[in-house]
Amino acid sequence: MEQLMSFLPFVALFGVMYLFMIRPQMQRQKREKKFAEELKVGDKVVTKSGLHGKVFGFSDKLNAIIIETGAGKLTYDRSAISLELSKNLNAPKEKESK
Repeated sequence: MEQLMSFLPFVALFGVMYLFMIRPQMQRQKREKKFAEELKVGDKVVTKSGLHGKVFGFSDKLNAIIIETGAGKLTYDRSAISLELSKNLNAPKEKESK
């Protein structure tokens, strides 16, 4: 019985870590993967390194996205597209009150 009680804090610690660290990270990864899969030609995106552009095409062979920018067309891995930055870019602009 004492051995079971000595492991209880470790089990509780793992449970707390799972709820507050591991599970939210897994959910974020699922959202980013779904976002990258649902991209279509013409969508405005921002990469995690800060490059802004429009989706020009896809390369299934490389699992990549071709982005059209002012400098030309660049190929980026799907995982390089930032969900948060792209959503901020595509969010409707609020009108400023005068």
